[in-house]
Amino acid sequence: MRKDFRDFIMKGNLLQLAVAFIMGAAFGTVVKSFIGDIIMPIIGKLIGNVDFANLYINLSGQVYESAAAAREAGAAAIYYGTFINALVTFVIVGLVMFYLIRVSARMEKPAEEAVLTTKDCPFCRTAIPIAATRCPHCTSELGSG
Repeated sequence: MRKDFRDFIMKGNLLQLAVAFIMGAAFGTVVKSFIGDIIMPIIGKLIGNVDFANLYINLSGQVYESAAAAREAGAAAIYYGTFINALVTFVIVGLVMFYLIRVSARMEKPAEEAVLTTKDCPFCRTAIPIAATRCPHCTSELGSG
């Protein structure tokens, strides 16, 4: 039973899936940081010093310093800045995945077969032009093309 379990765990597909899951989680963390720490501050600066993480609509009627303070207090609010960050993250991850799959598909395409310009003589097995009707080496008649 132990051997069967080990064989199951070590099968290529399961191991590849585990590695892909771990790499995906790590990639998600990197992308989230890239969006939140690099892209969104640049976009916020370009449109008037806006911090998207602090954009929210307060529904509770109380005043809070930031969206984080409203969340901590459990205030009813619509945190649309967080949604914008998530949306930008989604679009960037989607584009990266699209290009990754596109490049992968191009790499998997088999190379186009070379156009044959020669054939083997059936008598002496020497390479001769495809259109030859007589072998130049053994002078055997090959028939038409």
